[in-house]
Amino acid sequence: MEATLHALSGILLRAIPTFLLVILLHFYLKYMFFKPLEKVLHTRYEATEGAKERAAESMRNAAAKTAEYEAALRAARAEIYQSQEQLHRRLQEEQAAQVHAAREKADAAVRAAKSDLAAEVAQAKTDLAAQSDTLASQIAEAILNRSAVA
Repeated sequence: MEATLHALSGILLRAIPTFLLVILLHFYLKYMFFKPLEKVLHTRYEATEGAKERAAESMRNAAAKTAEYEAALRAARAEIYQSQEQLHRRLQEEQAAQVHAAREKADAAVRAAKSDLAAEVAQAKTDLAAQSDTLASQIAEAILNRSAVA
């Protein structure tokens, strides 16, 4: 057993420089290879994540601008519809006023025509009354002249 322990201690003693070399190699590779590699990978990750975040932010901005544009478009359409409605209402009022004025003018023309017609009827009656006496006299003379001649 002592020989085994002695052989084992010899093996361990010869393994110490290898062990130290492996530890030294570990720290050397860690600082000279893995740290810069990790730094590059971290930078790359930040760049890709940053690009993703910028793309997401751009999408959010585009969505906000689209919503803003649609709201402005709806407001413009509402304003146009309102102005069209006001124009339509104004045109209807103007048309109603023109119809009312035409109706008033036509009523005045009818009243004037009725009064002219009434005046003409009255004039015709007076003329007929005056002519009826003259015609009656002429008829009476004609009948009397025929009777006297016959």
